[in-house]
Parts: sequence; C-alpha cells; structure tokens
Amino acid sequence: MTTDPVDLTAALVRCPSVTPEEGGALQLLEQLLGAAGFDCTRVDRNGTPNLFARWGQRNARKVLGFNGHTDVVPVGDPVDWTHPPFAAHREDGWLYGRGATDMKSGVAAFVAAAIDLVAEAPPEGAIAITITGDEEGPGRDGTIAILDWMEVNGERMDACIVGEPTSRTEIGDMIKIGRRGSMTAQFEIVGKQGHSAYLHKALNPMPAVAALAHRLSTHVLDEGTAHFDASTISVTTIDTGNPASNVIPARTRMTVNIRFNDLHTGEGLGDWLRAEAADVANATGTTITTDIRISGEAFLTPPGPLSDTVASAVEATTGRKPVLSTTGGTSDARFVKTHCPVVEFGLVGHRMHEVDERAWEQDIRDLKAVYTRVITDFFAS
Repeated sequence: MTTDPVDLTAALVRCPSVTPEEGGALQLLEQLLGAAGFDCTRVDRNGTPNLFARWGQRNARKVLGFNGHTDVVPVGDPVDWTHPPFAAHREDGWLYGRGATDMKSGVAAFVAAAIDLVAEAPPEGAIAITITGDEEGPGRDGTIAILDWMEVNGERMDACIVGEPTSRTEIGDMIKIGRRGSMTAQFEIVGKQGHSAYLHKALNPMPAVAALAHRLSTHVLDEGTAHFDASTISVTTIDTGNPASNVIPARTRMTVNIRFNDLHTGEGLGDWLRAEAADVANATGTTITTDIRISGEAFLTPPGPLSDTVASAVEATTGRKPVLSTTGGTSDARFVKTHCPVVEFGLVGHRMHEVDERAWEQDIRDLKAVYTRVITDFFAS
C-alpha cells in the first residue's frame, strides 16, 4: 500500500499550525514516520516545535537529508476565503488551504516518498528528515536548533533537499541552488525641533534623511555574477509622525532592505551603511544611529552532483529541464548550507501566503515521484 501525498497534505493542512503553534502537524508526522521505522526525536527549543527523524544507521555510508516546515503564515480574515483555510477542501483537482503550497505539500511528498521507499526498496544509506515549526517566524529556534542538536548528537546529512515551492509556472521548471543574502537597516536621524518660521533655531532632520535615502537608493552595489542577479537596495519606509505643518520635527526614521549576492557579506555592507550615515550626519550636523539585522548571507551550491541528481529526476518525471536559479527571498536553506550542500525544489508557488492558497493535486503526486527518484538515484550514485 502506497502513501498518498495528497491525503497527507490535506491532513497537515487541517492542523492549524500558524507560527508559533504546532497545531498537531509534527505530532502527525512523528506518528507516521515512527510507524514506518524512523527514529524520531522532538528537538523543541524555546517553545519552537521541531522534529528530527532518521531511517537507517547514524554511521551510514551516505545520508540524504530533507528540510521543510509545517508552520504557516496567518490566514487574514477567514471570511475572505472561498473555503475555510484549514478545511483542506478539494475541488476540481485543487487542494485549498493555508500551507497547501507553502509548504505542507513539499513535506507530505517527501515523507510519502521516503516511507514507501524504505518499505519497498530500502536504500543503502540513511535518510534524515528535519521539520521545523518556525520557518515563517523569527527562525532562531527552528532549523538552527535542529542543526545544533545534530552536531551535538553526531547526526549528519551529506546533502539536503529543501522542499520550498521553487517552480515558477509549471512544476519542474526551476530549482534553487542558492539564495541572495538579506539584511535590514534602520536609521534614526535626530535634529532639533523648532518652529518652521525660525529655521536658525532648529535642526531639521528631513533634509538629512532625504540625502541618505538618495545616496543609498541610487548607489549601484554590483552588476550581478554568473549565478546571481545584481544586488538591490530598497528604501522601504520613512516615518516621522509629524502632524503639524509648521513644526520642524526633532527626529525621523528610515528603513532600508538590501538583497545581496555572493560578492558581498552582511558585515561588509553594514560597514558601508554606517559610513554613508556618518558622512550625511557630518554634512548636516544631525546625529544618525544605525541598527542592522542580517537575515541571511548569500550562498551558492555550485552546479554539480546534487543539482545534477535533482535536475535529472525532475526531467525524467516531468519532461522539463529545470533552470538553476538563485532568485527569490530567503529560506531555511541559508542555515542548512553551513552543514552540507543544499538545493531547493518544490511546487509552483501559486498564491502562497495569499487568500485561497491552493495546490494542484497532480503536482503533489508528481513531486512525490521526483523525490522518490532523487532518493533512489542519490544512493545509487
């Protein structure tokens, strides 16, 4: 008897696992994997639910890993949904529900493939499945916690597949072999409040923030690389909160987001941002403080054995030759890459995070077939 990945996706969608709630999703997977012979361990940290499951010996010749998440973003107003967001409604070949695309389908497809393979044609090696409940949240105690636990307990992965929805329009048209880095800088520009009719008695921070915004947003960081698009800088908000037209404000705040390729590091860009702010502060007489948060560094798994294995499985299953890409936002692959080579492959990102999120059921079945071939080919190579 085979494991139906669509049924399993539906069962996971019915678990209301909005970050940081577990919602029963990891309990369901632990029970299912445990019954199939996987050694399961909950690796919860600071209230974040995580699961590690291994089939095969810890010291196996080769270990293939899978990483995914069962937490989902909030649904918004349930009234806006055609069907209840956690009902897993199925209609006309579609499975509706929060997480149907991002990414309970990816988790279900890999788990279904792994369970069936170890029962029917056990591979010569081990399979490690790492599932977090914190990918959509802060990310501090999710996949990072699992990797920390693995290091302490002598667990490893020689290569890893992350099941994020990577395809653009048809399943199999894109694989992610890296991601740009992401960082956010928040600036506070402080002057002196005063009457707008008496400029000499005040120090207006608004020209300073305008100058800084112009300098940053017009700066060209690079022209891109062989595998990455050009890095980008976006001024995302300037907040002053001044309701009076005749008052020069004392302070204003600006937020900037940078998506950067492998020509840069977060630390290096942070130094540049602080230097730019210091130049503007010196020129305007204002005080500028800078707070920087790096969400992840740019990384690349160069085309090679892992991407070749996944691409071959995709083409054999779907008939499509996937593009190897580094586009998109961040994912937990940014943490896995410090442990082992990692690529991402999953469904078409149709309406993920939106109202009426849904996945095409046949795509979920095809995804299981791709994962099945990846597992088989990985251990055969």
